[in-house]
Amino acid sequence: MKIKGIEIKNFRNIESLNLTFDDVNIIWGENAQGKTNLLEAIYLFTGSKSFRGAKDKDLIKFGSDFAVLKIDFESGERGQNAELIIKERRAARLNGVKKKSPAELGSEIKAVIFSPVHLSMVKDGPAERRKFVDGALCQIKANYFSVLKNYNRSLEQRNAVLKDIAINADLKSMLYVWDAALAKEGAKIIYQRQKYIEAILPFAKEIFSGLSGGKEEIDLKLSGEFEYAGLTQSEIESKLKSALAEKQHIDIINKITKTGPHRDDVEILINGRSARLFGSQGQQRSCVLALKLAEASLLKSMTQEEPIALLDDVMSELDEGRQDYILNHIKNWQVFITCCDANTILRLKKGKTIQINSGAAVE
Repeated sequence: MKIKGIEIKNFRNIESLNLTFDDVNIIWGENAQGKTNLLEAIYLFTGSKSFRGAKDKDLIKFGSDFAVLKIDFESGERGQNAELIIKERRAARLNGVKKKSPAELGSEIKAVIFSPVHLSMVKDGPAERRKFVDGALCQIKANYFSVLKNYNRSLEQRNAVLKDIAINADLKSMLYVWDAALAKEGAKIIYQRQKYIEAILPFAKEIFSGLSGGKEEIDLKLSGEFEYAGLTQSEIESKLKSALAEKQHIDIINKITKTGPHRDDVEILINGRSARLFGSQGQQRSCVLALKLAEASLLKSMTQEEPIALLDDVMSELDEGRQDYILNHIKNWQVFITCCDANTILRLKKGKTIQINSGAAVE
């Protein structure tokens, strides 16, 4: 997997940018000049949403009606191209063919992003950890995004009924319809999350051990309403449907659904203890790096192609030993690294340097 070039118009602070890339690309410049915006534009071609949590309309340059992103890339041993047009939402084309959803680009374009914002995966609440697993699954499971969308739609409908029951008690009889829908789609989500965690864990353990010098061990556990490990999808659906029925009276009182994969957590443990509660800043950073490298390693093992590695202002915060360890794990991958000083990375790896100033490349 390799991106040969990108064309950007009216994206964030970038009015117009046309770049070609090498195997190693070092994007450097002062803070707030547009370095991360460039990585964000590349990452959108995986079909995922912005890793910074921005809505599509907020990606458009102020004063413009829309943004356009185009890339030429190699995947599956052939040259291809893709285009994203961003208005209220994104529209995508792959090799000139319009796609039903931008998520479909993920079947051809794989990338893993490392960014300081991902420290929230360890430091913050369960939503950030669910987002990590769901984002990774969207890249390897073609229909996973649709499953999430169906589940969230059913969840909104059930919550609407819960609120209206206070006005019309007869609506309580409708809950079983949404219980069945939530259990069906929710079981798909839980089952895939559990399988993903089981698949990524061996990679994460090896990498975390390397980052910690063999002194510590990472572990992951998907926690929810009941124990998920070892259950089939149909068993999860049955148990989830029962749990929704049992907690129905509580949901009616609270006017919100408190059971299901939207409430689950992915616990990150170091030597059996919560990384969020007991991990140092260095340990928490190592957790994120290990999980992101593990995500990339699993993608490679499944697709037989190296994903693109996007390293946003991460390397400069690490000592040389950890920098070298990370770069050794992404040998032969196409890498994009942002930093304030290009020499920081050039001492470890040769590459093309691109200076960004006010959203433009400096010649």
